[in-house]
Amino acid sequence: MTRSRRIVGSGAATIATIADEVGVSLTTVSKVLNGRSDVAPETRARVEASLERNRYRRRVKRQPAAASQIDLVFHEVDSGWATEIIRGVDAVAEAAKVDVVLSQLGGSHRPPQRWLDGVLLRQPLGVLLVLCNLTEPQSQQLQRRSIPFVVVDTDSATSASVPTVGSNNYNGGLLATRHLLELGHRRIACISGPDDMLCSRARTAGFRSAHDEAGIPVEPGLVRYGMFAAHAGYQHGMELLSRPDRPTAIFAGSDMQALGVLRAARQLGLAVPTDLSVIGYDNLPVAAWVGPALTTINQPLRDMAGTAAQMLLDLARGAALPTSRIDLVTELVVRESTAPPPPW
Repeated sequence: MTRSRRIVGSGAATIATIADEVGVSLTTVSKVLNGRSDVAPETRARVEASLERNRYRRRVKRQPAAASQIDLVFHEVDSGWATEIIRGVDAVAEAAKVDVVLSQLGGSHRPPQRWLDGVLLRQPLGVLLVLCNLTEPQSQQLQRRSIPFVVVDTDSATSASVPTVGSNNYNGGLLATRHLLELGHRRIACISGPDDMLCSRARTAGFRSAHDEAGIPVEPGLVRYGMFAAHAGYQHGMELLSRPDRPTAIFAGSDMQALGVLRAARQLGLAVPTDLSVIGYDNLPVAAWVGPALTTINQPLRDMAGTAAQMLLDLARGAALPTSRIDLVTELVVRESTAPPPPW
């Protein structure tokens, strides 16, 4: 039979008092704290519960910054979007003489426990999560080890208590659609990202609001959702542009989607921007080099990543952040892929 006694007294909890409450050895508590896998799941759960109940906080002696690292975790690394984030983080980390450990979750927005166990073993300065977040128990595990974390999240959906850097997605959708409406377009399609992501819905909300401002109804069949990838833009572009009442302009939720739309237009014999205007989102470097050069919404990815990395390093040094949420401004970048609609 195991014993469980509440720690009494006004002093802060120690490994010894945790071990005494749960009825395990000091070594077992130490293994749990360090993310070791050789602890029975039931025992680990009881130790974790005691650590949380007694608000245990580990006193960590950090290594000098020159010998430290941060963990950069993506839900998926598969595009130029991720490359821009990496560049922004690397610029700040290099200046601080901090190494970056890169990992991805294969498309998942929640890391598995085995990933967290590896982090606890490495004891990095901090963790930077991109379009993914931790469960509450995982957050508590990092906090108990004094490992701060910051989220780069275009969804704007994280808790107010989680330091987060994002951008104004609604404004981006609004600016893109206003631009097309001001050019004279009245049949505008929107290809957004996955409909279970708030950033996708926010950009679509901006698209709809611009139409409301102009007193122009949105045709439901012209609003599509899909992956933020070129193949999704191509597929939806082929369907939309093959209609007898095809749109004269398409607002794509990412530059990669816009590249897919451009390919669909070429395949159907449509000239951009003479027959069709196309506007993207993100302002990746490739957007300025495609033909025609892509009009797009600038989402300052490198600045978002650099800001988040600096917040993480500040937290690792024990500094208090002036705010837990930073949303950077999105801006319209006009190039060659948008023009007034054809006169038919």
